Amino acid sequence: MTDRRLPIRFETERLVLRRYRESDAPTYYAMSLRNREHLREYESDNVAMTLESEAHTAETLRDLVAAWRSGSCYFIGGFDRSTGEFVAQVYVGPFDELPHEFILGYIVDREHEGRGYVTEAVRATVRLLFDELDAHRVRIHCADTNLRSIRVAERCGFEKEGHIHEAGARPGDGAPGTLIYGIVRSEYDTGRLDDGRGG
Repeated sequence: MTDRRLPIRFETERLVLRRYRESDAPTYYAMSLRNREHLREYESDNVAMTLESEAHTAETLRDLVAAWRSGSCYFIGGFDRSTGEFVAQVYVGPFDELPHEFILGYIVDREHEGRGYVTEAVRATVRLLFDELDAHRVRIHCADTNLRSIRVAERCGFEKEGHIHEAGARPGDGAPGTLIYGIVRSEYDTGRLDDGRGG
């Protein structure tokens, strides 16, 4: 994988996107408690679902900082520029080394849902993956029943590349499948990221 790293802070029109700090523990723990039910259906294994206390959260955030520094993965906090409130999180993980591929995931705080924050954060992150980390492809995997996540991928110009039925489940149990979306460098270079459906 490339030795370059994402910048620890970048901004969009409405958001500050940055690496977490240990001092974020009270805010992040409160967010995790507030969003447990909201995240349960599609994000049951999200790091925010595992937190047991503010002290445990501080320890977890230290681990996330270490992962960022090593380039093994990036947990990016999205904060409202005007209020400082946590609104969303973007996850980036390396997928393949050559050509460079990354997988991207995201969550939104339930109190800020439906305002376009995730789309804004995803676009900014994808730009950096192509411009700074020499990405060839960026992928999004989401449940085929998660319409909000699907809409984010499509608004950001990602193309549906595959559909795994009943992903990770026993055949016939009715579990959701996984949709695979992707955007490659040639599409990014022609403006696909900003030309996605729905603006």
